[in-house]
Formats: sequence, C-alpha cells, structure tokens
Amino acid sequence: MSFWRNYYHLVWTTKNREPLIQPSFESQLYSYLISKAAELGCYTYAIGGISEHVHVGMAIPPKHAVAYVVKMLKGSSSHYINHVIRPMDRFDWQRGYGCLTLGETQRARAILYIQQQKQHHAESSLNTWLERAEEFDEGPLDLGIATDGGIWRVAEEQGEYSVFPF
Repeated sequence: MSFWRNYYHLVWTTKNREPLIQPSFESQLYSYLISKAAELGCYTYAIGGISEHVHVGMAIPPKHAVAYVVKMLKGSSSHYINHVIRPMDRFDWQRGYGCLTLGETQRARAILYIQQQKQHHAESSLNTWLERAEEFDEGPLDLGIATDGGIWRVAEEQGEYSVFPF
C-alpha cells in the first residue's frame, strides 16, 4: 500500500432540499454512511447535517475516485432508508455534491464545522463555501496557465478564498 493522505469535506443534499432526514432515523443514516465508507476503505472523521443536507469529513484512498465514493454512499444509503427504515415519504438524494480538499492542518477545523452543523444553521453562522452542493459541475474559474517570475502556475482569482475558514 502506498502512503496517502487525501482529506475531503463533502456535502450533498436531499432531493429538492426537502427536509427528508428525520430525527427518528438521522443517527441510523449517519451510522450507515460511516459503515459503507469503511467498506470502501475510507476513513470518516466527522458527519453532520440538518434535515435537508449532510456534511462528511473523510479520507478517501487513491484507488477510488471521489465521485465513485459519493455515488456509492448516496445510492446505498437511499436504498437502505427506503427499504430498511421505510419512512412515510420516499427518500432521495439530489444529484451532485460539493467537494473541497483539506490539508492535514485544516482537518481539525473542518471536523469541528461538520460536528456543529445544527448550531451553525440555528445561529446562521454558516460558511457559504461549505454549504454548496451543486447538481452540475461548478469548478474554479479557468483563467488558463499564467507565469509568475518564471514559475508556471494555474491562475485563479485569489479573492475567492478570503472567506474560506480553514
């Protein structure tokens, strides 16, 4: 096995952002997601959310694409909820998700943010970057490759990260 440290902050929402995650099965959903992630070789550091979305802080091994892991977590958990828990309303996840990479030093703050989801939403102390989960791909602006003193770098507006909490 190779050495790896690939940390992610993932976010995805319920279908149409409806309040489908009920308190009666929220902990079962989170336990299921953690268990499924472990089956894939992923390490879950934090999971939290509110009735219409979930945040997950995890490490994903390089043998898996992030999209594959999210697909497996979303697909299997909606099947689990609909066929095992059987809520009154059909449970579905929205297409798409949000994904931010984390460094080792950012992980602790990301975990705290995820664990305090209910508090952040109650107090409106949210970070909009971390609450995004888009249906379609919305990557950074592609400004091309630029040079800076002979060093090649991918150019992106620096101001976008001024609100990033990590």
